[in-house]
Amino acid sequence: MLSFGIIIFAVNKAIDYYSFTTIEKQMMEKANLFELSFREVLAQHRSSTGDPQTKEIVRLALEKLKASGKEVRIYNSSKHLLGLAVDGIIINDGNPLILKKNIEIALSGRYAYSVTEDHLLYFATPIQDQYYQNAYVYEFVEDISYFYVIMNQIRFILFAGAGGFFILITLSSLWIARNTTKPIKLLLGATQSFSRQEFRRVHLHRKDELGMLADGLDSMGRQLHDYIQYQKQFVSNVSHELKTPLAAIRGFSQYLYEGENENKELQKVYAHLLQESDRLTHLINELLLLSQFDKVGSNKLEVEKTEINGLMQQVATSMGAKAKDKGIKIVFMDAKAKPEDKHIMGVHANVNSMLMSHAIANLVENAIKYSVSSSLIELKLEHTSSEIVIRIRDEGIGIAGDELEKVQERFYRAKNASTANGSGLGLSICKEIVERFQGYIDIESQIGEGTTVTIVLPRV
Repeated sequence: MLSFGIIIFAVNKAIDYYSFTTIEKQMMEKANLFELSFREVLAQHRSSTGDPQTKEIVRLALEKLKASGKEVRIYNSSKHLLGLAVDGIIINDGNPLILKKNIEIALSGRYAYSVTEDHLLYFATPIQDQYYQNAYVYEFVEDISYFYVIMNQIRFILFAGAGGFFILITLSSLWIARNTTKPIKLLLGATQSFSRQEFRRVHLHRKDELGMLADGLDSMGRQLHDYIQYQKQFVSNVSHELKTPLAAIRGFSQYLYEGENENKELQKVYAHLLQESDRLTHLINELLLLSQFDKVGSNKLEVEKTEINGLMQQVATSMGAKAKDKGIKIVFMDAKAKPEDKHIMGVHANVNSMLMSHAIANLVENAIKYSVSSSLIELKLEHTSSEIVIRIRDEGIGIAGDELEKVQERFYRAKNASTANGSGLGLSICKEIVERFQGYIDIESQIGEGTTVTIVLPRV
């Protein structure tokens, strides 16, 4: 607001300056003409002394110049008023306003002018005699009220135009910004959706570069969608086709292993074949589960209000035997209770209990798989008024920082994960399950110090 006031003040000053510069030039040209007329009178009545002659010169000069302004005045070198004419009439006994400063400047040989509050311009110019001395001062008075009226009108037009221009520029800027940023936001939203594999049509009714970019994104999105759907369908078909021959291979492997009692080396081969068959069966089951997620929407999953505390206790109990075989202890506790306290307050979430159990069990199984003997796995339940937080912390081999974002991708295995068998699908399945229930997974880990996996779900 202060800067706007400064701009208005500066514009007003600029208008006044250039306007008075113009009127000053006009008054100087007018004064030059009057000076020539006065000097003609002097040339006709030259005389070195004598008051009567001076009075005659003043009278003749007033007669000739009395109509040159609202008032016309003639002063001598002593700054005394010698003659006065008002509105074209010579006044013998007048008592007008005299601006002595103007007279002094004029007698020094320069033009001088002043403007009074009632918008009267007093313009004084020196008149030289035959000896080139400033013998007289000729002063005329102009009413320049019209000038101020015109300036006020110019200011009004200027500021009204500037205000209208400002409003026009503002509206134009808003329109341009809206028509520029809105499609950009649409395109940005489309790219973000594509990154989440949520493909939708992108179209802008424009013929410019943004319209071309939208058409390109739309074409890319359709191609990516078709490619991913083809890839998922291929994996699903292959997994289904492999189930039957793999079941036969496992059955024959089991038969050979159980039937071989003499050759120990051969029995080891059959045991290894049986173990690999089980691993492939587990991998195919996981692929089929992912395929089911790809085909079924979140609104088609059977969801019910589930008590998460009891669900976690069931998982801890079911995974206890596997952990015990490796010399690992599983501890389950609530944030507000001691580890040995089993009577904690229940919290609920809208989930599919079977899938949620599978996700938590998968994470606990990973913790067991990558932990050393005599270590501890902690299952911890925390809750707020709006969220449920499940933490699974182990003391295992850990994950490198640059791999934390990648381990939730399908088929990705950390560089140090070769110490245990795996398909690289476990975490991606857990991520799919949790996200179907409007939750998310966060992983914190350090090499050699262990990993903490956090599941956050909305509480009901």
